[in-house]
Amino acid sequence: MGTIANGMGIILIIVIGLFYVWWRVRNTSSYGGVHARSQDRYSLAEMIIFVKNSLHELSRNTSNNWGMSEEVWLRKVKARTELRQALRGCTFGDIDDKRFVKSYIRDLLVSSYGFSENHVDQVIPFHDRSRLTVQDRFEILMYLYGLRYGEDALSQIIAEYQLDVLKTMDDGDQDSSPKYEISDEDIDAVFYREYRMLSFQEKLDIIVQRIYQSFKGYSVIDIIREQRIDGVSGGVSGLTGTGWNQQDNSLDEDGMERSRTWDSVWIFYQGKSIHLSFLSFGSEAELKRVCQNIYKYNYPGQLSEANGYKVNEMKDGSRVVVVRPPFSETWAFFVRKFDVKSAVLEHLIQGGNASLPIQLLKYMMKGCRITAITGSQGSGKTTLLMALVKHINASYTLRVQEMSFELNLRKMYSSRNILSFRETEYVSGQAGLDLQKKTDGTVNILGEVATDEVAAWMIQMSQVASLFTLFTHHAKTFRDLIESLRNSLLKAGVFRDEVIAELQVAGIIDFDVHLCRDAQGNRYIERITECCRLDGDIGSKCRYTENVIVEYRNGSYVPVNPITIQSQREMAREMTSEDADQFQLFVDAYWGESIVA
Repeated sequence: MGTIANGMGIILIIVIGLFYVWWRVRNTSSYGGVHARSQDRYSLAEMIIFVKNSLHELSRNTSNNWGMSEEVWLRKVKARTELRQALRGCTFGDIDDKRFVKSYIRDLLVSSYGFSENHVDQVIPFHDRSRLTVQDRFEILMYLYGLRYGEDALSQIIAEYQLDVLKTMDDGDQDSSPKYEISDEDIDAVFYREYRMLSFQEKLDIIVQRIYQSFKGYSVIDIIREQRIDGVSGGVSGLTGTGWNQQDNSLDEDGMERSRTWDSVWIFYQGKSIHLSFLSFGSEAELKRVCQNIYKYNYPGQLSEANGYKVNEMKDGSRVVVVRPPFSETWAFFVRKFDVKSAVLEHLIQGGNASLPIQLLKYMMKGCRITAITGSQGSGKTTLLMALVKHINASYTLRVQEMSFELNLRKMYSSRNILSFRETEYVSGQAGLDLQKKTDGTVNILGEVATDEVAAWMIQMSQVASLFTLFTHHAKTFRDLIESLRNSLLKAGVFRDEVIAELQVAGIIDFDVHLCRDAQGNRYIERITECCRLDGDIGSKCRYTENVIVEYRNGSYVPVNPITIQSQREMAREMTSEDADQFQLFVDAYWGESIVA
């Protein structure tokens, strides 16, 4: 019996082995360029399967290395290692790794798949414009504009054809108020004016990008994410899972199917939130795939039901926030980009008499003033903070605390002594701020004062741990800023008396720069306010006054009240003699209030 059992086992192993060999030969022949598996061989779906399998085989260790010389073997190992690293890096948003992987895909299609000019129109019907989908047309447009404008391609399309204007859209929603939206019709109108005949190499580039974004990239937002815009998000509109199962909710008044959560692509462009209603991820699974991959640079931890959100940065410095059910009603992501090239005061601050706030901000930095930058989301706080750093004394050491690395100050000012910290799963923002005292920091910068503990520590730090501090806050008014920081001191247990807590805050904050964004997306500095602490009875109702220095009125910046003499003296004391003289001339020119010696 034992002999029979052993024989049966051997036969079973042989059968399994033969089946595996047959399966490998079958798949190899299907994609080797000799036998076509079906008439759909040159469909995107079939080509994506081929590329996936090929890259998987090329990036893994193979046992078929017999007979190779050491030099050839080492060369193959090096190539395989480079491919592995690029496949991993492109998922994090690394542009160089993306180019490397796309070049591999191109070579695979041409050399191994037998793809030629005869097949290109079977994949995307370039030869028949009426058969192109709106996604095809958009990606062709982006390719053509990308050849001329690079990462400004999308901005150029929007600007040339005025696609960022308010429209009243009849999309079946109860809310029919004007909104920013780029529709199928908008893309078609641009496409038919800009389209030209494409060469085989240009068509191949577009196909390679479509294949890449379908399994390694970020689906339909892959090209958009690289553009010089303020941000892109997905999964933030459309019917949720419960809505589309109900017939009365999934159709509009005309019986047309309403958009679903995976039909949701939005961009943030020049302060405007614009719905790209012509784009769709195609399925919830595809939206979920993008959400699961887009946040993973530097391995920030796993997004799970227990941990329903992640805040991280991408390889290019973009901030990414990802949420998932049950924490949120749908899978969604938010990519916020910060244009480092535009982080210059002269570029950021526009309008009549813009030189007034620009010069004042420069002197506030040179004068080492503790400054709050306030405003709503999207008003430009982070970008302004990046621009202000340029005017801080270059010899000062900077220590930065952020929730995620988004300021990228060392990218802008690589020769300066700058070190940034961020919160992690194991190190709180409070612990990071505490550590900064031991790192020889002259100037402390807080990307955002978002918690009571950080707010309380910022006040204490500004008193003793640094020369001055810069921070951002979401306060709507100067009074809101003071009261919010006061309440944080009370909640954190630093003070028990409201009066004393407010006096501490008023005694620390020197200036508040409040930013605003109007309904048309225009950004401007609404006001620059000096905080003046009042001396006298501690029990008095008012313990500080708001001294508005500059205000934005009717499209122009106007001087209001002069900076107090005490502040002028303190600012001049921190400047070089040349800067102090220029500061006095500046004050005299606008307010006629000279610095008192």
